[in-house]
Amino acid sequence: MDRLRGTQSEEATATNLPSRALLWLIASFALLLSPQWDRLPLWLIAACAVLAAWRWLAQYGRVRLPGRLLRTGIMLVLIGVYVATVQGRFTVDTAASFFVLAVGLKWLETRSVRDFYVLFFILVYLASVNFLFHQEILWALVNFTGIALLLVGLQVLNAPELPGGMTSGWRRLGGMFLKTLPIVVLLFVFFPRMSPLWSVPLVSGQARTGISDTMRPGDISNLAQSSERAFRVTFGGEMPAYRDRYWRGLILDYLDGETWRQGQQEPFRALGRVAVDGGIGELEPNQYDVLLEPTDQRWAFALESSRAVSDNVFEDSADLFRFRRPADSPVRYRLALESEASVAETQNAAELRRYLQLPQEGNPRAREFARELRRTMGDEQVVRTLLQRFREQEYFYTLRPPAMPEDGIDSLLFDEKRGFCAHYAGATTFVLRAAGIPSRVVVGYQGGENGAGGDYLIVRQYDAHAWVEAYIDGSGWVRIDPTAAIAPDRIELGLREAMAAEGSFLESNWASPQRYADVALVQWASLQLDRINYQWQRWVVGYQGQSQMDLMSRLPGGFGMRELGYMTAGIVGAGLLIAGLISAFQMRRGERRDAFRRVVDTWHRLCASAGVPVRHGETPSVLASRLAKAEPAAGDSARLFARMVNSHYYSAGKDDEGVEQLKRMRRLLATMKRQLRRSGTRTGKSSD
Repeated sequence: MDRLRGTQSEEATATNLPSRALLWLIASFALLLSPQWDRLPLWLIAACAVLAAWRWLAQYGRVRLPGRLLRTGIMLVLIGVYVATVQGRFTVDTAASFFVLAVGLKWLETRSVRDFYVLFFILVYLASVNFLFHQEILWALVNFTGIALLLVGLQVLNAPELPGGMTSGWRRLGGMFLKTLPIVVLLFVFFPRMSPLWSVPLVSGQARTGISDTMRPGDISNLAQSSERAFRVTFGGEMPAYRDRYWRGLILDYLDGETWRQGQQEPFRALGRVAVDGGIGELEPNQYDVLLEPTDQRWAFALESSRAVSDNVFEDSADLFRFRRPADSPVRYRLALESEASVAETQNAAELRRYLQLPQEGNPRAREFARELRRTMGDEQVVRTLLQRFREQEYFYTLRPPAMPEDGIDSLLFDEKRGFCAHYAGATTFVLRAAGIPSRVVVGYQGGENGAGGDYLIVRQYDAHAWVEAYIDGSGWVRIDPTAAIAPDRIELGLREAMAAEGSFLESNWASPQRYADVALVQWASLQLDRINYQWQRWVVGYQGQSQMDLMSRLPGGFGMRELGYMTAGIVGAGLLIAGLISAFQMRRGERRDAFRRVVDTWHRLCASAGVPVRHGETPSVLASRLAKAEPAAGDSARLFARMVNSHYYSAGKDDEGVEQLKRMRRLLATMKRQLRRSGTRTGKSSD
């Protein structure tokens, strides 16, 4: 029987929550899940939808909420599916997925007001988790909207029957937002932002779009179908010409069959602290800022002849730049262009032999072609002859390269003559090495389109590119780009123009705005949205310790960390003081306006002077009964006064009736005073 009564009690409390409050809670849950829909497994999204729908149907008695045993069984099954899906991986993705699963399971035990509050705070935390994966302004607005829905639901929970509750709830929410916005902005600007003493990488199992440390013939052509941003660049001076925008990222120097990879792994370096705000101060004419999208890699992209300005990147070997930790979130860094060295860098013979490696067998025609060139030509002439072959013969640059059989380089050079940049860069490096010229494949990006207003460049994934660097005695490492010989439009104007005749630009990405660049309105809207996001990333998301100190240094007085602490304390104190004064003023004004409340307070003081003090939570009728028992002479007047108080609060009347009732209550209060005076009770002087 006890178990049955417990089950019935749980079912009864399932409808204790107001339906509208529950609806706002579910709507907020759905909205706060949307930033993670691209990374959550489908079964988890479906499970959350079913669990929330189950709770909603139980609100109307269509189904029953599960008992303790069934809830435990559902929890164990879903956790088992989660463990099987994760397969022992522990990343931020898997941890966030488990948290979402826990939120979904919470719906099955959301029965009381206390459970509502628990789920309320859990969903607020879910909104903060979302910022680990998406920091763009649109997703920030989605998170803030989800929190706003939670706050409206909280108001509905506490006043479900209040007339006009929805409108007044949004009005109160807007008022609170406007009141707190100045304080929030001031704290954002002046609250000291200190770098953490530790480094916690955002390890994620989510695949990132971008170049990798290996290159197969078709890899970059697949990447060319993506319009996602790779990075944005702001120049302090004049932007380089399109043909000179070669953004070097990494070098591939070892050929394994048909795959190019790094022959030497980068040395291990301990992770540095989080530093995402590398751009400090105004840009010099020769400097440029790069805002890199997350890659989960340590390499930074830079133009040739650059040097590091910000301390969150350092120069590695071969004029490459690296971060001190993987770029697991948007990173801003600064570089400076220098004039090219007048004396070529020299390298020893042992180092150069590394750039002559080839497989023992394969591509015999390419090897023979290289030997023929070498018999009668020097290094520079071999390079010129090879590029001249690409220019004069019918080689084609295409995003639809044919499948290459075994000995793919032979097939590309002598049969098919159709390929993408990775095909031609790999084949060129092969021929140069076979001719005894040290060479290597460089992978990065080439190009970049102007952002809105022409203030910065946007480099996208379809700008990914591969080219060749060859070591020429007396000149050092020289850039050789076979794509420039085969399809000069790709280097001079970009991939869109180079593929215009073929019609293959973003052909598999129909939802990309860049595919419809010929539609002026679409292009304008896309660039304006990108500019808003860019400024948000630079000045809000990237507003960290160094950026803050740079801003503070421009203010008079030379603000330091101590002054920022004092200012923050002053802002908080001033905000609390102003809020307290406003609340006190409103309370005082409300008391002055509520004449009825003043009359009731006078009655309470009269009762206290008669030896009948008001008790906490006591109703007017009970107080009148106690006064009548203590002072019978005033009993009838007290009971009538109590009925008038109840009538004022619990019956709807016209304004003129309320004024007349207030006059009657004052006369009745004066009668009670006289009755108590005659009975010998000493009454204190009271004011009306």
